[in-house]
Amino acid sequence: MSLNAIWTIYVFEMRRFFRTITQSFISPVLSTALYFVVFGAAIGSRIDEVEGVSYGAFIVPGLIMLSVMTQATTNASFGIYFPKFIGTIYELLSAPISFLEVVAGYVGAAATKALFIGVVILVTSFFFVDIQIAHPLAMIAFLVLTCVSFALLGFIIGIWAGNFEQLQLIPLLVITPLVFLGGSFYSITMLPPVWQTITLFNPVVYLISGFRWSFFGQADVGIGASLFAIALFTAICLMVIWWIFRTGWRIRQ
Repeated sequence: MSLNAIWTIYVFEMRRFFRTITQSFISPVLSTALYFVVFGAAIGSRIDEVEGVSYGAFIVPGLIMLSVMTQATTNASFGIYFPKFIGTIYELLSAPISFLEVVAGYVGAAATKALFIGVVILVTSFFFVDIQIAHPLAMIAFLVLTCVSFALLGFIIGIWAGNFEQLQLIPLLVITPLVFLGGSFYSITMLPPVWQTITLFNPVVYLISGFRWSFFGQADVGIGASLFAIALFTAICLMVIWWIFRTGWRIRQ
């Protein structure tokens, strides 16, 4: 494996991130700050606590996950779609590098961007609410794994997309609704029993629950189930990417 090839792709993508810093960084952070104002201040003033945690603090993990999942997916999908769109992807395919190096470069850069935004949002949350992190190492692990797994998903979306409209389709119509319905702003125990069962089929529930456990030491589902869910999701994405490069699906067309 060529580390130089991975580093070259990684640096190129990170430079694009800083060239579009307003769109890539300031916009999601500002949007999240508005969530704190609306949900934390307006609604939080009417809801005292959720499972013994102040509502303003309770929504912090969900807000971070919402931003991280969306940004990791969007950055990775655009990163690989743009070379496909302008035709430079054939230079990557003809270069003496493996698909692992290509994926590591693009996914690594997208995950880094999402991680950077997630950390900034976490720091920003301290200005709005009093929050404690019960398991900081677990929090970092969940954050990194989520960034990587959704960057892999974004990479798949970028290969699949045939135009810019399709590029935004999955994040807007699938990922964002799943995050909102996955317990970002509430505990699934607040739902009726039937809806609690239905919600457990939402994979995002396990990610948000595990991430929230790292903050408050409590979760809607077991921590083992959360780790299994993110590991399974990552493995599936890797298998799909391997198949894409093996068959040339949507790459050599």
